[in-house]
Amino acid sequence: MSLLRCASLTKTYSSGGRELTVLSNITFELEAGAFVAILGPSGSGKSTLLGLLAGLDRPSAGDVHLDGVALGELSEDGRARVRGEKVGFVFQSFHLIPTLTAMENVQVPLELRGLAARDRARELLERVGLGKRGHHFPAQLSGGEQQRVAVARAFSHAPRIVFADEPTGNLDAATGATVIDLMAEMNRALATTLVLVTHDPELAARARRVIRLADGAVVADTGAGPA
Repeated sequence: MSLLRCASLTKTYSSGGRELTVLSNITFELEAGAFVAILGPSGSGKSTLLGLLAGLDRPSAGDVHLDGVALGELSEDGRARVRGEKVGFVFQSFHLIPTLTAMENVQVPLELRGLAARDRARELLERVGLGKRGHHFPAQLSGGEQQRVAVARAFSHAPRIVFADEPTGNLDAATGATVIDLMAEMNRALATTLVLVTHDPELAARARRVIRLADGAVVADTGAGPA
């Protein structure tokens, strides 16, 4: 069974008395352990699609099944529970809690699920090369270090899927490549499905599958170079 399946996803908004279609009839499936890039220019619907796949928003039509759960049949609280259990996120702007240390930021998803947090957080910070920086606050870390903390946090609770929305957008090319390398390694080592949203064809080519969007529709769905 596919880990993630979307069928005929459509999203429209009302603007000035007119209906604006952002996504139209999106249909595909993702297998467990996949590394997939959703590629498209600004305004193509990438982030809107990510929000629907992750249950952050509801489609105007169509449905999403995540790990056998029909997201459209759940309340907002129900979707939040599914995200807490099954989903990790990496954002362009890091979204670390500024008053928590790196270690504490990684512990947050674990503690919310009542899991043993400190040893797991320490293990993941070591894995991302920040074992000696766990006591530092986000403001004391570089952008690349903050994003590595965000990657460790996203994978900390062993989610079924991680969504990364333009994760290198605030990083220089070399640091961005390091972050992508790290997420690809975590995808392989932990068998967590990774969905990378990007406008950069070079980054998308790191994935094993590329779904290309244009004007809110899938225009290509192909394999890419190995991660």
